[in-house]
Amino acid sequence: MKKFAAGVMLGFVASWAVAFASPNVSHNGSFWNRLNGAAKDGYVNGYSDAMRVSVGKLDVLNSAADLFHWKGARRIIHQLSGQLSMSDVSANQAVKRLDELYSNQKYSELDLGEALQTLSIRANETAMPVAPVKSAK
Repeated sequence: MKKFAAGVMLGFVASWAVAFASPNVSHNGSFWNRLNGAAKDGYVNGYSDAMRVSVGKLDVLNSAADLFHWKGARRIIHQLSGQLSMSDVSANQAVKRLDELYSNQKYSELDLGEALQTLSIRANETAMPVAPVKSAK
């Protein structure tokens, strides 16, 4: 039992040391500007995939809201899913807009995830609404 406890402690200390020894990477404008074109495309595509999975998980919240009769939950969840969705911004558009944003040194400390969410929200707000179809009489 002492050997097991010693092994657990040794594993804990080793994982703690590795965690604190790893470099702290900030995903901001400086990080973005160091990436090449393929890495930028990959980053945006990966972020979009992660957001798509997150939006899919919101369906579980809708079920819980129905089960527990949470008032206003559907409206909040719908708004949140719109803010997380990257469907209104293509990867090429996102890369181009991020390049433009981070070309200004003033925005170099802005977190990359926050910048992508802002781009997505702006795209949702400026998207053309679907025109109602007139019925023929």
